[in-house]
Amino acid sequence: MQPAKLEQIEAAIVDSSIKVHRELGPGLLENAYEFCLSRELRKRSFFVECQKSLPITYDGATLDIGYRLDLIVEGSVIIEAKAVEQLLPVHRAQIITYLKLSGCTLGYLINFNMPLLKDGLKRIVLEHPHP
Repeated sequence: MQPAKLEQIEAAIVDSSIKVHRELGPGLLENAYEFCLSRELRKRSFFVECQKSLPITYDGATLDIGYRLDLIVEGSVIIEAKAVEQLLPVHRAQIITYLKLSGCTLGYLINFNMPLLKDGLKRIVLEHPHP
């Protein structure tokens, strides 16, 4: 993907997340934020897939055992939405695993359950994905 396009996607993700958070505030369930964020990104003409299945391949076998990406924007940026008291190392590990399994290199871990969204917005870059 062209760097300019990726920058455009990233700016839209951050701006849309802030808009959703300002409108709704903290305290809702994750799926409410996912829906509203996907709606906001689609209004900005981005292709967004919600709850996309993420199968695992092991030893030549493909296992579709329920892993789902909250949002994937333009087939290249993963968003993992949370509504938790605080982000934990397991949440970061989850999105890193999703990046590795999907072959994507960029993801956002967004905790909407924060008074200030900037404190819950984490950009994750995977240098060497392994699809």
